[in-house]
Amino acid sequence: MTANVGTVDRIVRAVIGVVLLLAALGGGLDAVAYPYVKYAAIAVGVVMLVVATVRVCPIYMIFGLRTCPRS
Repeated sequence: MTANVGTVDRIVRAVIGVVLLLAALGGGLDAVAYPYVKYAAIAVGVVMLVVATVRVCPIYMIFGLRTCPRS
């Protein structure tokens, strides 16, 4: 698979992923007190970090989007 996530996109995804995981696991927000919201935040945070790490976004592939320069 070719990379379709650029550097700025990776940084934004990583920051959002870490913030979601910290909010869900740290319990800093009242919104994550509900179990479904907490588990959803954990799932989305993990997915964001995985996409930032591997630089491949399946949703971008479906729509033919790229945020990185062609190599």
